[in-house]
Amino acid sequence: MNKYESMFVFSVAKGEEAVAALSEKFQALITKAGGTLVSAEPFGGINGVRNLAYEINDETQGAYVLMNYEANASLPAELERVAGITEGVLRVLTIRK
Repeated sequence: MNKYESMFVFSVAKGEEAVAALSEKFQALITKAGGTLVSAEPFGGINGVRNLAYEINDETQGAYVLMNYEANASLPAELERVAGITEGVLRVLTIRK
């Protein structure tokens, strides 16, 4: 099991409930795939909402959520794949600690 850190940027266009639902979806995906979620918390700003450096899909703000977890080597690729096809996810970046 490796330690990973993923930073998600979610769209705030549909409100805080949509951001919370997306966060819970990815937390559940981590635990369902056999990973151990260490922490998941908003990153900076009020509830993680910050101005973006540049527009992404015509949006100027995003909700940042930082997730730390332990998992096998295939889980980060699966997270990024699911994030790529999920509406409301603007960006995701995963690093191995």
